[in-house]
Amino acid sequence: MKILIVEDEPKVAEMIKAGLGENDYQADIAADGFTGREMAFSNEYSLIILDLILPNIGGIELCRIFKARIPGTPVIMLTAMGTTEDKLLGFEAGADDYLVKPFEFRELLARIKALLKRHASNTTSAQKLVFEDLELNLEKKIAIRGKYRIDLTAKEFDLLEFFIRNKGRVISRMEISEKVWDVNFDTGTNVVDVYVNILRKKIDKEFENKLIHTRIGMGYIFGDK
Repeated sequence: MKILIVEDEPKVAEMIKAGLGENDYQADIAADGFTGREMAFSNEYSLIILDLILPNIGGIELCRIFKARIPGTPVIMLTAMGTTEDKLLGFEAGADDYLVKPFEFRELLARIKALLKRHASNTTSAQKLVFEDLELNLEKKIAIRGKYRIDLTAKEFDLLEFFIRNKGRVISRMEISEKVWDVNFDTGTNVVDVYVNILRKKIDKEFENKLIHTRIGMGYIFGDK
């Protein structure tokens, strides 16, 4: 598997590349946003590791570009800024995961393996999920409820897919963070609640039959009051 590292700090980029090489991954390095964009579109990569702060094209904008052109390629965003707001910016841009500097390479490697495994599983599974009047096209990453197409970010789509696959059972916030983000958010972080509320507005607000329900003190349940 081949991985693209878009990182302007040479020591960090070389450290990641060396570690990947030791684990049987091939890796290319791009030192700025423009080069990263050209390399991503000229080659086929299994995953992209993307720094937030880059020359020429910033990481947030570049992530949006990647998700528009190559939506099936997972993106891990690296940054020294680790607040909830910063994470939300990254996820809203389409990042599949978010790692705060400084980090241990083994943690990055675990995130890479988890994303590649999930991506491979999604690729080989059924191409559509249907629940009542809601349909998810897993290949085209399109959500439709009734006659209306619903625009979702990559992370919102992942969350909705997870809900549908686990319909009818109570899911805790911790399980959602582990399965959708492949990470345990710090205590007090409300990323899961923020995303669930955003998803509710998109798929439930205009419809009489609500699909996402809160179980106070326990979490959420999809498709069952």
